[in-house]
Amino acid sequence: MSDLIMVGDRVLIRPETGDQETESGLVLPASVTEKEKVRSGRVMRVGPGYIMPNPEYSEGEPWSQSSGEAVRYLPLQAKPGDFAFFLRKEAIELTFEGGVYLIVPHGAILSLVRQHPEDMVEGLDDLDDLFGN
Repeated sequence: MSDLIMVGDRVLIRPETGDQETESGLVLPASVTEKEKVRSGRVMRVGPGYIMPNPEYSEGEPWSQSSGEAVRYLPLQAKPGDFAFFLRKEAIELTFEGGVYLIVPHGAILSLVRQHPEDMVEGLDDLDDLFGN
């Protein structure tokens, strides 16, 4: 899947398929779960993020010191490996290299389940640093 590049705020998701079981043990066939408004799946790839202007960019004189790109990207919250719950109507189905995937705008994702929640607070040695204590 190395040739597939996600752009902007798009997220590639491998959907959950097949029968699902309720908490009481009732098995719901795939035809029933397809009518739900919310769908779920595993995040496979994410785009670079939301585009925004680069305040350090200048179209001024060629000898002036400015960074080369006129835009920057605000990274997305979703990461590869997360389990996502998203709005079904926003998803676009795609078949790539024999697999079925969904392309979903980041704004359509309702919630994420991450295996290691501590990944969200990378770089903090102590939570007291966060509160200035």
